[in-house]
Amino acid sequence: MIRGTTKLIAHLGYPTESFKAPMIYNPYFEKHGIDAVVVPMGCKTEDYARFLKLVFKLSNIHGALVTMPHKVTTISLLDEVLTTAQVAGSCNAVRLRPDGRLVGDMFDGEGFVRGVLRKGRGLAGARALVVGCGGVGSAIAASLAKAAVAELALFDAYAPLAIGLAERLRLHYPLLQVATGSADPAGFDIVVNATPLGMKPGDPLPMDVSRIAPTTFVGEVVMKQEVTPFLEAVRARGCAFQVGTDMLFEQIPAYLEFFGFPTTTSDELRAVAQVSY
Repeated sequence: MIRGTTKLIAHLGYPTESFKAPMIYNPYFEKHGIDAVVVPMGCKTEDYARFLKLVFKLSNIHGALVTMPHKVTTISLLDEVLTTAQVAGSCNAVRLRPDGRLVGDMFDGEGFVRGVLRKGRGLAGARALVVGCGGVGSAIAASLAKAAVAELALFDAYAPLAIGLAERLRLHYPLLQVATGSADPAGFDIVVNATPLGMKPGDPLPMDVSRIAPTTFVGEVVMKQEVTPFLEAVRARGCAFQVGTDMLFEQIPAYLEFFGFPTTTSDELRAVAQVSY
């Protein structure tokens, strides 16, 4: 039930037809009697800068979830950008502070990290490789740095993406060893496919699976199917792995904490969600 006291969380993006977040957050809010609601709001690129400022003038606005195509643009529209969003170069959550200032952060990578930790794999001091340095890959790299990995290797078919991300990582994490230019997964504790390879039938694998050790933990971001061809291949090698939707559900507790709501587990969110993957 939406009331005059209900706190609004705007879900900003365009188009809205594919938005799934309201069908996860809102059942959770209803179950726990939390007087808040996530509302999809379709906003085109040319209107976004003005609209973001205006929507936060509402007296009952609490925050916003930000999705494509606005994650990068949002950075320049905020009063404060937290470190993970600065490194990622994009933002997917905005909170209104009591003083009226807008603060933003990025949680795609936090979801990945929380999923790895919940599966019992440590990250502090680990060696990690992220293949794909676009939006989601940059977010994962930023959160791995925050989780205190010792070494982070980055690869993207478009080299400037990896180089730019490496520069931001070195700026904010000067003790972190950062390398670019190779997708060779040999010798890494954590390996992540953050490319779209696996979305279409016949896609090549994102890296040479024969070079991945059975002790390596492997992460996937593609959600088109739970076990992608890449994950099938690493499973055959004996690797522990994380599916793409784990990252989605694991990041929502972090969002809830950011917005100051009671948090939960990814298991409960999967149970109450009115959407399936």
